[in-house]
Amino acid sequence: MGSAKKTSNTARQTRIAEMRRVEEARDRRNRILTIAVSTVVVAGLVVGGVVLVQSQSGDSSSDTASDGKTSGEFVAGEDGVQTWKGTLGRNHVTEEVSYPAEPPVGGDHDQAWMNCDGDVYTKPLKNENAVHSLEHGAVWVTYTDKAPKADVEKLEAKVKKTPYSLMSPDDKQKDPIMLTAWGHQRTVTGADDPNVDKFFEKFVQGEQTPEPGAACTNGLSE
Repeated sequence: MGSAKKTSNTARQTRIAEMRRVEEARDRRNRILTIAVSTVVVAGLVVGGVVLVQSQSGDSSSDTASDGKTSGEFVAGEDGVQTWKGTLGRNHVTEEVSYPAEPPVGGDHDQAWMNCDGDVYTKPLKNENAVHSLEHGAVWVTYTDKAPKADVEKLEAKVKKTPYSLMSPDDKQKDPIMLTAWGHQRTVTGADDPNVDKFFEKFVQGEQTPEPGAACTNGLSE
């Protein structure tokens, strides 16, 4: 009798010891899992914070974007036309673009184009809108305050009767009168320079046009 009771107590103590061992093992696993999860969460917060700071720094550093898709340089032809040799971006962007030429001959631009159905503007245009007009095959006539008034008036008359052309002042350009098409540009001496007609004949809806036949109406005006 006493022996049976002793055996029962031993068995019970053995079961209790085994249960405690299992419970302790479970507790150790839970602690390890908790530490691991906490470590991952903290690491995620740190990385997220760094990315957020970098993102905010990038957003606030500048509201001007360089045209990342544009690279190359001008090459002068025997006819006096400067041709852009390289690539010209064609993305629609909302920020101001830093173009390598003034006026620009192409590159990333605003989604809205300037009306270019023989439109003459009396104020400087936003380059990003005018570049979109070039993409549609327009020739852009620009002039500074050094251009003779008589030449400006003659060029205005030519533009007004020429679909897929536009004209505006640009005091930031290097020469008094310049003609620009997508990827091409030249300086002319005046309205009577025979190169004016040659440039229009070659580049108004010319082979250089990225989007031939695209509209030059229903865009922006002034």
